[in-house]
Amino acid sequence: MTIKNKLLGAAAMVLVGQAAMAEDITVAYFLEWPMPFQYAKATGMYDEALGGTVTWRAFGSGTEMSAAMASGDVHIAVSQGVPPFVVATSGGQDLQIIDVAVSYSENDNCVVAEALEIDKDSAGELAGRKVAVPLGTAAHYGFLSQMNHFGVDISTLDIVNMNPPEARQPWHRGGRLTWPAAGGAARCAA
Repeated sequence: MTIKNKLLGAAAMVLVGQAAMAEDITVAYFLEWPMPFQYAKATGMYDEALGGTVTWRAFGSGTEMSAAMASGDVHIAVSQGVPPFVVATSGGQDLQIIDVAVSYSENDNCVVAEALEIDKDSAGELAGRKVAVPLGTAAHYGFLSQMNHFGVDISTLDIVNMNPPEARQPWHRGGRLTWPAAGGAARCAA
């Protein structure tokens, strides 16, 4: 039996255990991140296999998922993100990690309005500008690391706590000038 099969079996046991504890199971996920589980979600395979109702709730950040799990509104989070998990558990939240579902290093970049002509060589020009980033997430951690790498003092930035889907609207209107890409965010910025 491979490690992956063992992990999938453990995940199934968690789901079954949750089903025994609750009439319905609520699962948090990112709508923007297409993943293989969504086929089974769309076809009702989870409901059939568990003999109950699985309610799926889309979230914009892993920290929002942690809050929903802390309140009892959500039982399982798919691809919550490691930093939000660590923040929640170090704060005393009783969560268990089953598997790391995805690596999104290709989206670990900073998107800046093209008209600003800011790139890695002129990153210092971000000083004084607004930056939208979901705080306490992998995108936030990556952003802080990038700013450190490029020598940008984050105290010179106006950092706004905002999820990528929310940041895109004002960004396209010129209100937010940059944000760390997360999920599908980098693919739709031009």
